[in-house]
Amino acid sequence: MADRSRPWPALIALIVGYFMVVLDMTVVAVANPVIMKSLRTDVSSLVWATSAYLLTFAALLLPAGRLGDHAGPKRVYLAGIAVFTAASLACGLAPSIGALIAARAVQGIGAALVTPQTMAVITQTFPPERRSAAMSLWGAVAGLANLAGPLLGGFLVDQAGWQWIFYVNVPVGIAGSALAVRYVPTLPAHTRRFDLTGLALSSTGMSLLVLGIQEGGSHGWTSWSAAGGVAVLAAFVAHQHRTATDPLLPLGIFRDRAFAAAALAVGLAAAAVAAVMVPLYLYLESVRDLPGTRAGLLLAPMALLAIVFVPIIGLFGDRLHPRVAPVTGLALFAATLAGFSLLMTPHSPVGLFLVAAAVAGLANACIWPSLAVAATLRLSPKQAGAGAGVYNATRQLGSVLGSAAVSAVVASRMSARGLPADLAAGSDGSTAVPVALRPAFGSALADAVYLPVALLTLGALVAALIVRAKRPAPPARPVTPAVVNS
Repeated sequence: MADRSRPWPALIALIVGYFMVVLDMTVVAVANPVIMKSLRTDVSSLVWATSAYLLTFAALLLPAGRLGDHAGPKRVYLAGIAVFTAASLACGLAPSIGALIAARAVQGIGAALVTPQTMAVITQTFPPERRSAAMSLWGAVAGLANLAGPLLGGFLVDQAGWQWIFYVNVPVGIAGSALAVRYVPTLPAHTRRFDLTGLALSSTGMSLLVLGIQEGGSHGWTSWSAAGGVAVLAAFVAHQHRTATDPLLPLGIFRDRAFAAAALAVGLAAAAVAAVMVPLYLYLESVRDLPGTRAGLLLAPMALLAIVFVPIIGLFGDRLHPRVAPVTGLALFAATLAGFSLLMTPHSPVGLFLVAAAVAGLANACIWPSLAVAATLRLSPKQAGAGAGVYNATRQLGSVLGSAAVSAVVASRMSARGLPADLAAGSDGSTAVPVALRPAFGSALADAVYLPVALLTLGALVAALIVRAKRPAPPARPVTPAVVNS
């Protein structure tokens, strides 16, 4: 049986599965042009291969967090890994874009079951004085997986085919399950009921909202879909306010200003990462005609520098105000992406992308671990599942909205320049667009990058509201009676 008094082996075991599910948020980005050609689809349909995953991931995170409280995080984590691994195999075998989207949606269900359990185990097994280090590692894994996804994806696409970005999850999922069985402790349940009404409202509202944003007004019903999603989500919040016992969304947790600001900031940062991947990799592969591996290597400094600087930032994190690192990182990342947009021409110097990617890596090292630490220092064990669900749901909601919104922006900018929606499908056997159309396509994609720039700027303003989290007071020492000599 796993030893609860040794939390580090449990955390390392959980991180294997967690890294895998976060990686799949961005690993598809570099394969998009190849998938578009292979499955004969357009940009709007292709983005659903990412959005379907993010949608089910985000919509089910709140109930998955509570389910972990109800059934135990270890059981729910193992179930999630099993669903995710099976769905990954189905993704690789998908014969059409519709089949791929459906399999990605099931993948998202598995990811939703896995993710909050990792955060809940940290909160319940690490004492407050060691939780900062554990959350730094957890937050770093999320950021690094987002950045490393395209790099790994490019290598697999070029060497083995796009299907292998999914097939590789199968052995990793099996290994993650084995490690969890061996090292993750069985933790007690804390809840007595499950809010089925809240589950229905949150999932329906999220689906309608994302569907409306994803289609970007291309159909007459999409504006009604988005408005309906907002209305249903408002009804969900009202229902949670009236639910006194075990709500899916415990609104009281937002009274902690550090948690509220960190959760909102991480949602904006995640939206920016999801939003920038589509135009950036379409530019590198379709405008600059780079193969997937070279496109991934061009941005490799982003992941490598993040790996280098995460422990350095962590060393100084406790000495700084908790808002300093995330505000600096978010602002620097926004400036870097603005620089990327200026470089998105057919003949810009490739070396400048390497420099900008290195700066972006430093920025990301400041963002992810510091926000995770700021959000969780004051979570009690009874709040572990709910807090993990809320924090991760906010991050995933940002990702799915960022992915959906950038699809609409790219389509709008292409239409404004008279470009067809399936321009990057590569009818001539290549993923590159015709030479004469590359300047216009590059400009359309560059315009879309200003969406994540705006999101990161807003995130920096929100992160500035983070207050210093108070650690629980140490237990009082027993009083030893004085001995009086007679």
